[in-house]
Amino acid sequence: MPGRLGLLIQSLWNGKAYIVDKLYAKKSLGQNFLIDQNVLMRISDIVNITPDDRILEIGPGKGAMTDLLAQKSKHVVAVELDKRLVAHLREMFRQSENVEVVEGDILQTDLLQLLGERWTGKWKVAANLPYNISSQVLFKFMDNRTCFSELVLMLQKEVGERLVAKPSCKEYGILSVFCGLYFDISRELLVRPGSFRPVPKVDSLVLKFRVLDTPRVDVGDEMFFRTVVKGAFAKRRKTLWNCIRSAFPYINEKTLELVFRQCGIDPRRRGETLSLDEFALLGKALSRP
Repeated sequence: MPGRLGLLIQSLWNGKAYIVDKLYAKKSLGQNFLIDQNVLMRISDIVNITPDDRILEIGPGKGAMTDLLAQKSKHVVAVELDKRLVAHLREMFRQSENVEVVEGDILQTDLLQLLGERWTGKWKVAANLPYNISSQVLFKFMDNRTCFSELVLMLQKEVGERLVAKPSCKEYGILSVFCGLYFDISRELLVRPGSFRPVPKVDSLVLKFRVLDTPRVDVGDEMFFRTVVKGAFAKRRKTLWNCIRSAFPYINEKTLELVFRQCGIDPRRRGETLSLDEFALLGKALSRP
Protein backbone atom coordinates (compact mmCIF):
# COMPACT_ATOMS: atom_id res chain seq x y z
CA MET A 1 0.00 0.00 0.00
CA PRO A 2 1.28 3.55 -0.69
CA GLY A 3 2.72 5.74 2.01
CA ARG A 4 0.41 8.68 1.39
CA LEU A 5 -3.22 8.06 2.34
CA GLY A 6 -5.61 8.42 -0.56
CA LEU A 7 -3.12 8.18 -3.43
CA LEU A 8 -3.68 4.49 -3.98
CA ILE A 9 -6.47 2.32 -2.64
CA GLN A 10 -6.36 -1.43 -2.82
CA SER A 11 -9.78 -3.08 -2.88
CA LEU A 12 -10.49 -6.79 -2.72
CA TRP A 13 -13.47 -7.97 -4.74
CA ASN A 14 -14.45 -11.50 -5.65
CA GLY A 15 -11.01 -12.70 -4.63
CA LYS A 16 -9.14 -10.28 -6.92
CA ALA A 17 -7.09 -7.23 -6.01
CA TYR A 18 -7.23 -3.97 -7.89
CA ILE A 19 -5.02 -0.94 -7.41
CA VAL A 20 -7.12 2.15 -7.94
CA ASP A 21 -5.83 5.71 -8.09
CA LYS A 22 -7.39 8.36 -5.81
CA LEU A 23 -10.77 6.87 -5.03
CA TYR A 24 -11.63 9.51 -2.48
CA ALA A 25 -15.10 11.04 -2.46
CA LYS A 26 -15.48 14.27 -4.37
CA LYS A 27 -17.48 16.88 -2.50
CA SER A 28 -18.19 18.70 -5.77
CA LEU A 29 -20.11 15.62 -6.98
CA GLY A 30 -21.93 15.10 -3.69
CA GLN A 31 -20.27 11.71 -3.22
CA ASN A 32 -20.80 9.66 -0.06
CA PHE A 33 -19.93 6.00 -0.51
CA LEU A 34 -22.20 3.47 1.21
CA ILE A 35 -19.91 1.00 3.02
CA ASP A 36 -22.24 -0.78 5.45
CA GLN A 37 -22.63 -4.31 4.10
CA ASN A 38 -25.79 -4.93 6.10
CA VAL A 39 -27.45 -1.86 4.63
CA LEU A 40 -26.28 -2.81 1.15
CA MET A 41 -27.84 -6.27 1.54
CA ARG A 42 -31.11 -4.83 2.84
CA ILE A 43 -31.37 -2.42 -0.08
CA SER A 44 -30.67 -5.29 -2.48
CA ASP A 45 -33.56 -7.19 -0.86
CA ILE A 46 -35.83 -4.13 -1.24
CA VAL A 47 -35.10 -4.05 -4.97
CA ASN A 48 -36.54 -7.60 -4.98
CA ILE A 49 -34.48 -8.77 -7.94
CA THR A 50 -35.51 -11.66 -10.18
CA PRO A 51 -33.30 -13.42 -12.74
CA ASP A 52 -35.15 -11.67 -15.59
CA ASP A 53 -34.77 -8.12 -14.21
CA ARG A 54 -32.86 -5.40 -16.01
CA ILE A 55 -31.65 -2.74 -13.58
CA LEU A 56 -30.51 0.84 -14.05
CA GLU A 57 -28.12 1.90 -11.31
CA ILE A 58 -27.32 5.58 -10.91
CA GLY A 59 -24.16 6.60 -9.11
CA PRO A 60 -22.64 3.13 -8.57
CA GLY A 61 -19.62 4.63 -6.81
CA LYS A 62 -17.08 1.91 -6.03
CA GLY A 63 -19.41 -0.89 -7.14
CA ALA A 64 -20.56 -2.45 -3.86
CA MET A 65 -24.25 -2.30 -4.76
CA THR A 66 -23.52 -3.03 -8.42
CA ASP A 67 -22.06 -6.39 -7.46
CA LEU A 68 -25.12 -7.37 -5.43
CA LEU A 69 -27.47 -6.34 -8.23
CA ALA A 70 -25.45 -8.23 -10.84
CA GLN A 71 -25.47 -11.46 -8.82
CA LYS A 72 -29.25 -11.79 -9.13
CA SER A 73 -30.33 -9.89 -12.26
CA LYS A 74 -30.09 -10.43 -16.00
CA HIS A 75 -28.42 -7.09 -16.78
CA VAL A 76 -27.20 -3.99 -14.93
CA VAL A 77 -26.53 -0.65 -16.60
CA ALA A 78 -24.55 1.52 -14.19
CA VAL A 79 -24.34 5.22 -15.05
CA GLU A 80 -21.41 7.03 -13.42
CA LEU A 81 -20.17 10.59 -13.96
CA ASP A 82 -16.79 10.33 -12.23
CA LYS A 83 -14.12 9.21 -14.71
CA ARG A 84 -11.99 7.69 -11.94
CA LEU A 85 -14.85 5.49 -10.80
CA VAL A 86 -15.77 4.55 -14.36
CA ALA A 87 -12.25 3.18 -14.88
CA HIS A 88 -12.40 1.32 -11.57
CA LEU A 89 -15.83 -0.18 -12.29
CA ARG A 90 -14.89 -1.32 -15.78
CA GLU A 91 -11.84 -3.07 -14.40
CA MET A 92 -13.79 -4.53 -11.51
CA PHE A 93 -16.50 -5.99 -13.76
CA ARG A 94 -14.42 -6.74 -16.84
CA GLN A 95 -15.35 -10.42 -16.63
CA SER A 96 -19.03 -9.82 -15.82
CA GLU A 97 -21.09 -10.17 -18.98
CA ASN A 98 -24.22 -8.74 -17.38
CA VAL A 99 -22.70 -5.45 -16.12
CA GLU A 100 -22.35 -2.44 -18.40
CA VAL A 101 -20.72 0.73 -17.08
CA VAL A 102 -21.80 3.91 -18.86
CA GLU A 103 -19.89 7.13 -18.34
CA GLY A 104 -22.26 10.07 -18.25
CA ASP A 105 -24.32 12.63 -16.38
CA ILE A 106 -27.73 11.16 -15.61
CA LEU A 107 -29.30 14.60 -15.94
CA GLN A 108 -28.02 14.84 -19.52
CA THR A 109 -28.74 11.23 -20.44
CA ASP A 110 -31.58 10.31 -22.80
CA LEU A 111 -33.07 7.48 -20.76
CA LEU A 112 -35.50 6.39 -23.46
CA GLN A 113 -32.59 5.92 -25.85
CA LEU A 114 -30.14 4.45 -23.32
CA LEU A 115 -32.55 1.81 -22.05
CA GLY A 116 -34.65 1.29 -25.18
CA GLU A 117 -31.59 0.30 -27.21
CA ARG A 118 -30.90 -2.49 -24.73
CA TRP A 119 -34.39 -3.70 -23.82
CA THR A 120 -37.90 -2.39 -24.43
CA GLY A 121 -39.45 -3.86 -21.27
CA LYS A 122 -39.79 -2.26 -17.85
CA TRP A 123 -36.56 -1.60 -15.98
CA LYS A 124 -35.99 -1.36 -12.24
CA VAL A 125 -33.88 1.40 -10.72
CA ALA A 126 -31.49 1.35 -7.79
CA ALA A 127 -29.83 4.63 -6.86
CA ASN A 128 -28.07 6.42 -4.05
CA LEU A 129 -28.87 9.92 -5.26
CA PRO A 130 -26.44 12.75 -4.52
CA TYR A 131 -28.25 15.20 -2.27
CA ASN A 132 -27.52 18.16 -4.54
CA ILE A 133 -29.34 16.77 -7.61
CA SER A 134 -32.02 14.50 -6.11
CA SER A 135 -34.98 16.73 -7.04
CA GLN A 136 -33.78 17.09 -10.63
CA VAL A 137 -33.32 13.32 -10.98
CA LEU A 138 -36.81 12.73 -9.57
CA PHE A 139 -38.31 14.96 -12.25
CA LYS A 140 -36.35 13.02 -14.86
CA PHE A 141 -37.82 9.76 -13.57
CA MET A 142 -41.31 11.26 -13.72
CA ASP A 143 -40.81 12.33 -17.33
CA ASN A 144 -39.46 8.89 -18.29
CA ARG A 145 -41.67 6.77 -16.03
CA THR A 146 -42.87 4.55 -18.90
CA CYS A 147 -39.39 2.95 -18.86
CA PHE A 148 -39.74 1.67 -15.31
CA SER A 149 -41.74 -0.65 -13.07
CA GLU A 150 -40.09 0.22 -9.74
CA LEU A 151 -37.51 2.61 -8.34
CA VAL A 152 -35.58 2.08 -5.12
CA LEU A 153 -33.96 5.38 -4.20
CA MET A 154 -31.89 6.51 -1.26
CA LEU A 155 -32.27 10.21 -0.60
CA GLN A 156 -31.56 12.70 2.12
CA LYS A 157 -34.16 12.03 4.82
CA GLU A 158 -35.57 15.55 4.55
CA VAL A 159 -36.20 15.10 0.82
CA GLY A 160 -37.65 11.63 1.33
CA GLU A 161 -40.09 12.89 3.95
CA ARG A 162 -41.34 15.50 1.48
CA LEU A 163 -42.15 12.85 -1.08
CA VAL A 164 -44.48 10.93 1.24
CA ALA A 165 -45.92 13.97 3.06
CA LYS A 166 -49.67 14.58 3.29
CA PRO A 167 -51.48 17.92 2.90
CA SER A 168 -51.38 20.50 5.69
CA CYS A 169 -47.91 19.71 6.99
CA LYS A 170 -44.71 21.68 6.45
CA GLU A 171 -43.06 18.87 4.44
CA TYR A 172 -45.88 18.78 1.88
CA GLY A 173 -44.93 20.53 -1.34
CA ILE A 174 -44.46 20.36 -5.08
CA LEU A 175 -42.64 17.00 -5.07
CA SER A 176 -45.29 15.50 -2.77
CA VAL A 177 -48.01 16.34 -5.28
CA PHE A 178 -46.15 15.26 -8.42
CA CYS A 179 -44.84 12.00 -6.96
CA GLY A 180 -48.31 11.19 -5.62
CA LEU A 181 -49.64 11.59 -9.14
CA TYR A 182 -47.30 9.03 -10.72
CA PHE A 183 -46.15 6.63 -7.97
CA ASP A 184 -47.12 4.54 -4.97
CA ILE A 185 -44.34 5.31 -2.49
CA SER A 186 -43.36 3.42 0.65
CA ARG A 187 -40.74 4.11 3.31
CA GLU A 188 -38.37 1.16 3.46
CA LEU A 189 -35.22 1.92 5.45
CA LEU A 190 -33.63 4.68 7.52
CA VAL A 191 -29.86 4.83 6.99
CA ARG A 192 -27.67 6.56 9.56
CA PRO A 193 -24.66 8.72 8.62
CA GLY A 194 -22.16 6.18 9.96
CA SER A 195 -23.00 3.84 7.06
CA PHE A 196 -21.18 6.17 4.64
CA ARG A 197 -17.69 7.42 3.97
CA PRO A 198 -17.23 10.29 4.22
CA VAL A 199 -19.83 10.58 6.96
CA PRO A 200 -22.65 12.98 5.95
CA LYS A 201 -24.31 15.30 8.45
CA VAL A 202 -27.83 13.97 7.83
CA ASP A 203 -29.78 10.71 7.85
CA SER A 204 -30.83 9.08 4.59
CA LEU A 205 -34.09 7.38 3.70
CA VAL A 206 -34.64 4.52 1.26
CA LEU A 207 -37.98 4.76 -0.56
CA LYS A 208 -39.63 2.38 -3.01
CA PHE A 209 -41.60 3.86 -5.90
CA ARG A 210 -44.06 1.64 -7.75
CA VAL A 211 -44.88 3.26 -11.08
CA LEU A 212 -48.61 3.59 -11.71
CA ASP A 213 -49.94 2.41 -15.07
CA THR A 214 -51.79 5.73 -15.42
CA PRO A 215 -51.66 8.93 -13.35
CA ARG A 216 -53.58 8.59 -10.10
CA VAL A 217 -56.09 11.27 -11.14
CA ASP A 218 -56.99 12.94 -14.42
CA VAL A 219 -55.23 16.32 -14.43
CA GLY A 220 -55.82 17.19 -18.07
CA ASP A 221 -52.77 18.93 -19.53
CA GLU A 222 -49.93 17.66 -17.32
CA MET A 223 -47.54 20.52 -18.09
CA PHE A 224 -50.24 23.08 -17.27
CA PHE A 225 -51.02 21.13 -14.08
CA ARG A 226 -47.37 21.41 -13.05
CA THR A 227 -47.49 25.17 -13.57
CA VAL A 228 -50.56 25.41 -11.32
CA VAL A 229 -48.94 23.38 -8.54
CA LYS A 230 -45.67 25.30 -8.72
CA GLY A 231 -47.61 28.55 -8.67
CA ALA A 232 -49.61 27.48 -5.61
CA PHE A 233 -46.41 26.77 -3.65
CA ALA A 234 -44.40 29.74 -4.95
CA LYS A 235 -45.23 31.80 -1.87
CA ARG A 236 -46.16 29.43 0.92
CA ARG A 237 -47.39 32.14 3.28
CA LYS A 238 -49.69 33.65 0.66
CA THR A 239 -53.25 32.57 -0.04
CA LEU A 240 -54.15 30.52 -3.10
CA TRP A 241 -55.82 33.59 -4.52
CA ASN A 242 -52.60 35.61 -4.43
CA CYS A 243 -50.42 32.75 -5.66
CA ILE A 244 -52.65 31.88 -8.61
CA ARG A 245 -53.08 35.56 -9.51
CA SER A 246 -49.28 35.88 -9.67
CA ALA A 247 -48.87 32.69 -11.69
CA PHE A 248 -51.65 33.52 -14.18
CA PRO A 249 -51.87 37.33 -14.44
CA TYR A 250 -53.86 37.07 -17.68
CA ILE A 251 -56.87 35.57 -15.85
CA ASN A 252 -59.13 38.37 -14.63
CA GLU A 253 -60.49 38.44 -11.09
CA LYS A 254 -64.09 37.70 -12.08
CA THR A 255 -63.04 34.56 -13.96
CA LEU A 256 -60.79 33.49 -11.11
CA GLU A 257 -63.63 33.87 -8.62
CA LEU A 258 -65.77 31.64 -10.83
CA VAL A 259 -63.00 29.01 -11.05
CA PHE A 260 -62.64 28.73 -7.28
CA ARG A 261 -66.41 28.59 -6.83
CA GLN A 262 -66.78 25.82 -9.45
CA CYS A 263 -64.04 23.79 -7.74
CA GLY A 264 -65.48 24.31 -4.27
CA ILE A 265 -62.10 25.58 -3.06
CA ASP A 266 -61.84 28.53 -0.69
CA PRO A 267 -59.34 30.97 -2.28
CA ARG A 268 -58.23 31.99 1.21
CA ARG A 269 -56.62 28.58 1.72
CA ARG A 270 -52.92 28.01 1.15
CA GLY A 271 -51.44 25.67 -1.43
CA GLU A 272 -50.12 23.20 1.15
CA THR A 273 -53.69 22.39 2.25
CA LEU A 274 -54.85 21.12 -1.16
CA SER A 275 -55.04 17.43 -1.94
CA LEU A 276 -54.00 15.94 -5.26
CA ASP A 277 -57.66 15.69 -6.29
CA GLU A 278 -58.22 19.37 -5.50
CA PHE A 279 -55.14 20.39 -7.47
CA ALA A 280 -56.47 18.36 -10.42
CA LEU A 281 -59.84 20.15 -10.24
CA LEU A 282 -58.17 23.54 -10.02
CA GLY A 283 -55.76 22.83 -12.88
CA LYS A 284 -58.48 21.69 -15.28
CA ALA A 285 -60.71 24.64 -14.36
CA LEU A 286 -57.90 27.16 -14.85
CA SER A 287 -57.02 25.70 -18.25
CA ARG A 288 -60.50 26.39 -19.62
CA PRO A 289 -60.75 30.23 -19.60
